Amino acid sequence: MHDDSPVALSDIDFDQVYAGGEAFAGMRFERVPWDFGGPQPAVVELEAAGEISGAVLDAGCGLGENALFLAARGYHVTGVDAASGAVEQARARAAERGLDAEFAVADATRLDGFESRFDTVVDSALYHCLDSVQRTAYSAALHRATAPGARLHLVCFSDAIPGTLPVTKDDLRAHLGGHWNIDRIDETRYSTAFTRELLRRQRAESDLDRLGVTFDPDALDVDERDRVLIPAWRLRAVRA
Repeated sequence: MHDDSPVALSDIDFDQVYAGGEAFAGMRFERVPWDFGGPQPAVVELEAAGEISGAVLDAGCGLGENALFLAARGYHVTGVDAASGAVEQARARAAERGLDAEFAVADATRLDGFESRFDTVVDSALYHCLDSVQRTAYSAALHRATAPGARLHLVCFSDAIPGTLPVTKDDLRAHLGGHWNIDRIDETRYSTAFTRELLRRQRAESDLDRLGVTFDPDALDVDERDRVLIPAWRLRAVRA
């Protein structure tokens, strides 16, 4: 028997997810949902548009694909994640590809030891994993870790999807507005490692309803590789 009460993303044991264990009692991901062996398309678009410059922080870097993509293009990138297993795997991927990227285990709501260091911050799906108190602390930590004029690029799940996952525009403004001047919040889509079939099977085998994943997989869009796309916000802000 396990507790059937709702679970927030902030309750997930990400170390267990990266190790192939249970994210919480009753739910084990068949694969890491956000790892498809390449960078998030939104990050690729940012780099192509000239939105990345200087020293870069990849906050919540996971297995490091976004950081490694930027490192391959000559940026000095530091990826941080609270999950030590993810950081170990990111370092291994960097070594395998001969790429110079720094990875560190760190609490993104504190970022101790990284004061005034970065010119660009990339957050690809970390923000929505934090609770309200953590989001406020995260905004302040990013401010401390960045230099004057630094830019923040953040992608998170939007309120265009049902359940406990989404973030509203007002939430972003409330938690980030004290430390960051928000230029824009646009609609985009976040690419996952799930196909519709894989997500359908995941729902049948694990207790995703407790996580708020109540939508029909067939109602979601997919990209040209059949990867499920999640409605998301893309925020751009400048350090206040």
